[in-house]
Amino acid sequence: MTRIPLPFSQFVVKVHSRCDLACDHCYVYEHADTSWRTRPKSIGDEVLAKAAERIGAHAATHRLGAVRVVLHGGEPLLAGPDRLRLAAEALRAALPPGCALDLRIHTNGVLLSRRFCDLFAELDIKVGISLDGDRAANDRHRRFADGRSSHPQVLRAVALLQEPAYRHLFAGLLCTIDVENDPAAVYRALAELRPPAVDFLLPHATWDDPPKRPSGPDSTPYADWLLAVHDRWEADGRPFAVRTFESVHRTRRGFTSLTESLGLEPSDLVVLETDGTFEQVDSLKTAYDGAPATGYDVFAHSLDDVAQHPGIAARQSGLAGLGATCRACPVVRTCGGGLYAHRYRSDDGGGGFDNPSVYCGDLMALINGVAANGGSVSLPAQSAAPVVPSALADHQLDELARGYGSADTIRALGRSQLALTRAMLAAAWDASGQGRGEAWSLLAALDVAAPAAVDAVLAHPYARAWAARQLAGDLGTGLGPLAALAAAAAVRVGRGDAVAVPVRGGWLHLPTLGRLALPDGEAVVTGTADGFTVRTADGTLRTVLDEPLRRVRLAGGWTVALEDVDPLRDSHDHAVSTRLTGGELLDWTGALREAWELLGRDLPGYAEGIRAGLTTVTPLRPGPAGRDVSSAARQAFGAVGIARPATAPTLALLLAHEFQHVKLGAVLDLTDLYDRDDDALYFAPWRPDPRPLEGLLQGTYAHLAVTEYWGTRTLAYDGLPGEAADRARREFALWRRYTAEAVERLAGSGALTALGSRFTDGMRATAAPWLAVPLPAAAERAADRARRERAAV
Repeated sequence: MTRIPLPFSQFVVKVHSRCDLACDHCYVYEHADTSWRTRPKSIGDEVLAKAAERIGAHAATHRLGAVRVVLHGGEPLLAGPDRLRLAAEALRAALPPGCALDLRIHTNGVLLSRRFCDLFAELDIKVGISLDGDRAANDRHRRFADGRSSHPQVLRAVALLQEPAYRHLFAGLLCTIDVENDPAAVYRALAELRPPAVDFLLPHATWDDPPKRPSGPDSTPYADWLLAVHDRWEADGRPFAVRTFESVHRTRRGFTSLTESLGLEPSDLVVLETDGTFEQVDSLKTAYDGAPATGYDVFAHSLDDVAQHPGIAARQSGLAGLGATCRACPVVRTCGGGLYAHRYRSDDGGGGFDNPSVYCGDLMALINGVAANGGSVSLPAQSAAPVVPSALADHQLDELARGYGSADTIRALGRSQLALTRAMLAAAWDASGQGRGEAWSLLAALDVAAPAAVDAVLAHPYARAWAARQLAGDLGTGLGPLAALAAAAAVRVGRGDAVAVPVRGGWLHLPTLGRLALPDGEAVVTGTADGFTVRTADGTLRTVLDEPLRRVRLAGGWTVALEDVDPLRDSHDHAVSTRLTGGELLDWTGALREAWELLGRDLPGYAEGIRAGLTTVTPLRPGPAGRDVSSAARQAFGAVGIARPATAPTLALLLAHEFQHVKLGAVLDLTDLYDRDDDALYFAPWRPDPRPLEGLLQGTYAHLAVTEYWGTRTLAYDGLPGEAADRARREFALWRRYTAEAVERLAGSGALTALGSRFTDGMRATAAPWLAVPLPAAAERAADRARRERAAV
């Protein structure tokens, strides 16, 4: 299979190609593209079935954890309930196990009824409504063909979605900007409807057909309009999500954009028309007739075929795909050149889209205006906490490059990770559009009163794991985990602060503390001087944890948590264990104590860093017989997952191996060791499949510790017979070769930065002396056999 730059994870499926309104700013019917005239009004059964099959196969091939499908038009409600049911059921049935479906419908709302809403509730279809503001603003463009207003029907649709039975279906409002509408009036009209989100959209325009500018060509009326809305939105405490504003805040601080119209993230969206043809984004319809066409269709082409279309590639090329003017612009990483369609000009010598956006001046003014008006991603009480942590000192980076890391160096990594966690939590909260909610306000207040308590909770490894999921679009847990973090901090502070926390799956979880068994719903947690109280909706009062988080105290004062209660601990690549029984806890305690003693004896250069940075061991379910299972989650600094092995020496090895991954992940958050745009694949000596460069780097770094572990044991067995000694020599012979070969493969990749080359030199310096240790010929022959057997797999 040919590799593609980026798999699709968002799909727009046109279920109906006509509309019951005649909006004069519609890009489908009122702009340059006329392909709608020749397409079937409604999508056919065969097209739907094949589309679901293609999406399911694409998700399986690329192991997608979730896909988003938007049922669109024209007006999709014209397709009728039966066809919408068919679409939803076909899509859900075609997805592979483990791939979630985020299914949405975007409608003008005119036909929305209780029958449709019942269907959407049954099939879990979220609903977005187009509305341009109050009646005067909406009627400027959104009318029926005979001139009648659509505003009353749209308000009825929104009122229906506000009913308790349907409120969870309401995805938000889409408002197309007209600068002749009063921004304050538009904002008030939309805010009064209490939407979860509002998208303010620039009207589609190109250099051939520019947007109206009442005050002249050099004015920035769209920025002025949006900034007026932004000021009111900020003053109201951000009562709903606005992707445009949040994307400006996020991209200025190095995070991803939430919208294709800003930022440099590659597009991962494709459109399916009612006739089964694949198209690029709909906004291209405003450029020229046929602009979105790919020449591909659902029957003859896979989605991987579509992903290789030049037009798709152009929208995935980031900074390199922009013209020289844009690349030199100081706000390019936020602006991203604007929406691709808005760059089109027909008379530019054939470049087509190789231009700044027709909204260039507005985008510049908007970004600078939002920046000037604030918008922080750190906790309000900790504005001094860095969003991008300071770099490691040279000697610390050199320590880490050698595979080691003193306690001070690992603590420096921990501080940088805590700062990043704070930034990611704030970004996740910003993206929720919840404004200054109860949980966030409490966390901010406690951050002023007792920052150490807040730090202790936010340093919990799975706090960042939740933020990473939210920012990646996995919203299944909602904001409950952040409320739980605030509650845990309140309990630690113990000054009487209270916060409501959702109870899900029969448990209320307090990170770093434990959990209580409660009926699902909501409970109020209050931190008291003596501990806490938890009050449920029926008045039940609880003051004791049913399952506290258990910790093992090891020699030298090191304490490690055995995390078997956090619902977010499933961040590892393997299934997590259930709550440990009393006997299992005793087994773990004994194994950890013995493993820690072995680490101090056999790997002292690694043990110091492990003690300083490893706070949490998450028990995993056992693997197949004879196979050890362990994992480090990229977004959970300080934690490793391990299925308790049969022997303490193996546990010591797994702890050292996985903590290497933890350390290197933190280093990669601070430094660029390799070209992030390098998409080549590299073979690791110990694996049959090629991997991206980071995979080779991670494996090599982890195996520095593996090599030293077996090397130290080999030296301890020097001259002694027996199976344990022979095994140590065989493993040492194998892993020292693997590691040395992998170091040279990294060095010869051509993709390392200057720091990456220096880092690789450090790994080479650690691996080299082990190559000089003499071994019996039998051990070398055994290593050769093992290499051949692995290569044949």
